[in-house]
Amino acid sequence: MVTLNKIYTRTGDDGSTGLGSGERRSKYDLRVAAYGTVDETNAVIGCARAVCEDKALSDMLMRVQNDLFDLGADLATPEGTDLPYDPLRIDTSQVTRLEREIDLLNARLTPLKSFVLPGGSPLAAQLHLARTVARRAERLMVELAAAETVGSPALRYINRLSDLLFVAARIANNDGKAEVLWVPGQSRTA
Repeated sequence: MVTLNKIYTRTGDDGSTGLGSGERRSKYDLRVAAYGTVDETNAVIGCARAVCEDKALSDMLMRVQNDLFDLGADLATPEGTDLPYDPLRIDTSQVTRLEREIDLLNARLTPLKSFVLPGGSPLAAQLHLARTVARRAERLMVELAAAETVGSPALRYINRLSDLLFVAARIANNDGKAEVLWVPGQSRTA
């Protein structure tokens, strides 16, 4: 279990931060940016949960928030690091659970005939924001994976997460009935 007795340590005052391996990296390092954006995704999901009145959906999002801490821990400890313990890693079961939850939510929805404009209910708007932040985290993770090892389950998880958040946003818009669809060229003048 994690114990946080002291919040500030002053060790980051030089612009560096410690990874799970003990290695120090710049705060603008790509690995730090990736797990920082995963943390940002988690915070936006927390905002969504604050306005979510659907207990089943809120519970699903809470599981995701817990997974995102696992993902942050995974990214904060580079693969191949020699440690006296097995570092926490995202595993395939977490990806499979997301897929099941996507399928469960999607079964309630009618197929789309156009792209959805982000917004609608306050919950849907927050979920769309979380989806876009998750996509940014995914781009950073893919970029990191081009330079350093990133576990395949971690990459699959972040990819599925944005899909889950999209479907959840549709659910939050009255099972898709209150969505506003994109109309290509609608605001053009003649």
